[in-house]
Order: sequence, then C-alpha cells, then structure tokens
Amino acid sequence: MATVYEIIQGLSQAAANAYDGALDESGEPIQAGLQREEGSPLLDSRVMDGFKVRFAGDMMCLSYHSEVKLKEVYTAGFESDVEDRMMEVVGWLKKEYRRITGNSVNLTKEGEVDMRVENSSRVRSWVIAQLSFRVGGLTEEMNNETGSKAPDEYWRSFVEQGGWDGKGGKRPSNDSRKKEQNS
Repeated sequence: MATVYEIIQGLSQAAANAYDGALDESGEPIQAGLQREEGSPLLDSRVMDGFKVRFAGDMMCLSYHSEVKLKEVYTAGFESDVEDRMMEVVGWLKKEYRRITGNSVNLTKEGEVDMRVENSSRVRSWVIAQLSFRVGGLTEEMNNETGSKAPDEYWRSFVEQGGWDGKGGKRPSNDSRKKEQNS
C-alpha cells in the first residue's frame, strides 16, 4: 500500500514529465494527449497547450489551457472535445504513474468540466478548463470540508501561555523593552 506522500509525489512527477519537448526512453517524443504533439513541428503552426495538476484533500484538479480560434468555439461539440482531450491526459497520467512507481492509481471523475473561453483581441483566444478527480488510495479523512481534528489540550496549553493581551504571558529573557503601563 502506497502512502499519501508517495501517491501525490508519483502523480506530480508524472505531470512534470509532460513538458514540451520531452522524450521517452527510446528517444521518441512523448504523446500525453495534447494538441501540440500533433502534426509536424517544422511545417504546421504550433498550438500552445498544456496542463497542470494540483491536490486538495483526496481530490486532484486537472487544469488544461489551450489556444483556440473563435470558429472552433462556436462549433458543435467544442466542450466535449476539450473534455475528451483532458481524459486523454488523465489516461497518460495513469500510464506514466505506473511506469514511475510500478503501482496503479485510480482517478475517478467527479462532477463536470468547468470551462472558460477568453480573448485578448479578435485574433487571440484561449480556453481554460478544470476537472476534478477523486484519487484512489487517499482517505476520506483528507477531505477539506471535514476540517482538522486537533485535540483540545493543545489549544488549551497554547492559550494558557498567554501573550495575546500582554497580561498573562511571560516575556522572553532577551526582551529589553520597558514594561508598558496599562491604564
């Protein structure tokens, strides 16, 4: 059984291995499911896209960013195309995680894709999409909604040390300031 640290470290390393220009063991460019990998890098115009992962509790959030043309945005099925691309990236992450750690990881899709299309001019536009996945092997106790369960005695001993109001706390031995007179 892998620890939480090992699972998150393995997924983070798998995502880091997808940088632009990365090569596999045989010297071939990796195919992580991104648009920049399609076509000839010398003859075709390059599509700038990429992804990142971040973790919150037992969830992994996959963020995808890509340049798009407005005519692509208004075609039918644009949202499903972006979601399919993200699912290809997740499939590659699972394979890369298995290659790195020797174990498999379960990523279960939670909710729908959150997508936003923005533009800076009539020519330049981009899409930013996010999709959350529940990571298998991470416990429900890590959920952010439950909060921490610190014992009360730690909090009580902290308050007993004083120092917030200047009355109950002891001053450190290297504190040479004059004592304030409270009226």
